[in-house]
Amino acid sequence: MQRDSRWMTRCAVVLALAVGLFAWKVGVAESAPSLHEAQVEFDKRQYAQALELLDLLAKQGAPSVEARRLRVKTLLKLGRSTDALAEYEQLEHAAKQEDTTLLREVAMGFITALFKDMRDQMRGAAYTALKEFDSEEAVPYFEDGLSDGSGAVRVLAVEGLGRLESGRRSPKLRKALEDQAALVKASAIKALGRAGDRSMIPVFEDALKDEQASVRVAACGALLRLGRKDAWEHLRRAATAPNPDERSAALRVMGELKDERGVPMLTESLRHSQPSVRGAAARALGHLGKPELMEVVQPVLRDPVPAVRESAVVSLGEMGNKESVPVLKQMLADPQYSVQAAAVSALLQLDQPYDLVAEAVQKLFQQSDTGARTAAAHAMGKAGKANVTRAIEVARSLVADPLPGPRIVAIRSLGHIGGEEEIPMLREALRDSNEAVRATAGGALGRLLAERSHSKK
Repeated sequence: MQRDSRWMTRCAVVLALAVGLFAWKVGVAESAPSLHEAQVEFDKRQYAQALELLDLLAKQGAPSVEARRLRVKTLLKLGRSTDALAEYEQLEHAAKQEDTTLLREVAMGFITALFKDMRDQMRGAAYTALKEFDSEEAVPYFEDGLSDGSGAVRVLAVEGLGRLESGRRSPKLRKALEDQAALVKASAIKALGRAGDRSMIPVFEDALKDEQASVRVAACGALLRLGRKDAWEHLRRAATAPNPDERSAALRVMGELKDERGVPMLTESLRHSQPSVRGAAARALGHLGKPELMEVVQPVLRDPVPAVRESAVVSLGEMGNKESVPVLKQMLADPQYSVQAAAVSALLQLDQPYDLVAEAVQKLFQQSDTGARTAAAHAMGKAGKANVTRAIEVARSLVADPLPGPRIVAIRSLGHIGGEEEIPMLREALRDSNEAVRATAGGALGRLLAERSHSKK
């Protein structure tokens, strides 16, 4: 009897424990977070709470592909782009395939993470990289950039909006016409002038009376784009003004408009006493794209000021006249590295064999001056199809440069001339020690991923 009593007691204890364990499991199941709950918090923009729920969910077992995707997006919203990249790579491994759309978001995250940086140069690097993205999804970010405390950054934001169709229609871009900085206003006028909206004509006519010459000149260009032929007289007067800044601005606009009526004034300005005017005239003649103007520009290659010689070299490359190759070869020996690099760039634009510039590129590459290596990286971005392979090799080498300047420009060049095979290198560059390099890699990666998507359609 006593033995039966002990047996019954044991059974009762076991039953109680089982019931308790079952109740505990039910409680845990009821309290465990779900992916849906995390998604709800994400949709409410409660990103910290969403991440906390996702972390709790991960403790219950291996996260699903959907949970990892949401975690990547949440980390990006929290500005933790490096963590988002690591999470994306785990997702890619689990799914055994690349998610191009999500990877573009990750690339964008390395750009947007710098928008609130206290350093003007870092925010500038971010908006420069965002322009490389060349996507309508960048419009809201550019609009936010219009309120940046730095005029130079606001100019970048205006330029970014001006590159995109929806950006040119942005009401905030019109608001930039009221900016206190003349350069921002002038850039906004140029961007809006390219939109082709004739309702802006009265606004541009008012800008002809602005106290800042750069704003008046930009208004001339915008009106001419919109068919106001009478604006040419305003531009002609500006192109002969005694103020060298006003004159240079007007000459540049003539080149941008590709208006051959400006050739006499541009030619005359090549002999101006101010180097800035001579350089602006040389570049504008190149923008006209007339091969027959080669002989007009060639004498400027002997200018005593390196910046003017550089402008002349760049101009000859843009004209596309292969008869200028002999003189451009001579400029490879110019004492100034910036002129040498410009000559490399021009010859590559003219599809000359890479071997023609190889020695000059090697010398630039070996210079201790950071500017020389940066200039070489920039020149590689001008390579045509015949020279892309060799140019990519040089750019890849410069991605490993010890200083960020050459790395930034080399990455940007790879984004322009590279293909799908450069994506792994650009993904690795997202881990660079320098924030500006990481942002630039984000822009280049976004550009190449977009090109790949378009090519598959």
